[in-house]
Amino acid sequence: MPKRPVHPPAPREVVSVGARPRGPLSAGDLVQLIDAKGNKYTITLADDLIFHSHRGQLAHNDMIGKSEGIIINSDRAISYQVLRPGLDDYVLSMPRGATVVYPKDAARIVGLADIGEGSRILEAGVGSGALTCSLLRGSGITGSVVSIERREDFAEIATENVCRWFGGFPASWSLKIADLVELKPELGGYDSVILDMLAPWECLEVVESALRPGGALVAYVATTTQLSRLVETLRVRNVWTEPRAEESLLRTWHLDGLSVRPDHKMNGHTGFLVAARLMNGPSLDRKRRPAPGAYGVDYHGPGGENYLEGTTPLSVAEKV
Repeated sequence: MPKRPVHPPAPREVVSVGARPRGPLSAGDLVQLIDAKGNKYTITLADDLIFHSHRGQLAHNDMIGKSEGIIINSDRAISYQVLRPGLDDYVLSMPRGATVVYPKDAARIVGLADIGEGSRILEAGVGSGALTCSLLRGSGITGSVVSIERREDFAEIATENVCRWFGGFPASWSLKIADLVELKPELGGYDSVILDMLAPWECLEVVESALRPGGALVAYVATTTQLSRLVETLRVRNVWTEPRAEESLLRTWHLDGLSVRPDHKMNGHTGFLVAARLMNGPSLDRKRRPAPGAYGVDYHGPGGENYLEGTTPLSVAEKV
């Protein structure tokens, strides 16, 4: 027997990114089933369907019309809590093309980019759409998000995930399949630019034309090589505030009576965030005290005496 999909195709009708659903559960709603061991299953309710797992079957009709927060039992007497998922839970369960931006990083991106109601956001590298959901929700019904993705397969997965979360295609969202370097965005038309790509330093000229003065750039990179290259390039261009680099480590805690300790598992390194704001002219020559040798003969990055345009420190080292 073929495996039944837990989600039908997401609706594509244009919708507002307003308040999340509330009230009784209905067909088309996302729900999360949570068993006593904490296992979570995210499904879309539909009339007359059955949810199958190795722990039994659950009829969708037993949940439709009921309030969330109830407990239902499978035909094998396994109990499940029934709740609408939060965005954090949905992101971790969504189908993936590219790796998703984890909720801990998405929250920091929204904060570092100063995103709020009415924000105009340019996102390059939509991936699986996880961060896009946070950007759309943060910018509200009066804001706008323009997402750029080079790969058509990633764009389709992202569209499906975003439309499933919002119950349709958000009216404030525009998705383009293109390369940001070749794109000509509206001059000064954005409050924030978010980059999630392999070589964000190659797009800085376009970003500088797209951002308004004082606008925020936040880049998500995976490795220290990318981190260093991006920060040093921002400094050399001399139109950005001093870049801020950080990573977020999330640790939950175990709590049972007198047994209070950190959990054995944690969300460790997922990526680095680099944030800076665009100046309206040259930036301030900030006084820094690099460690001795930081920009010595072995340094081949931007701003160094041995820098070769179009190469990375690693590729230069390999040629020596």
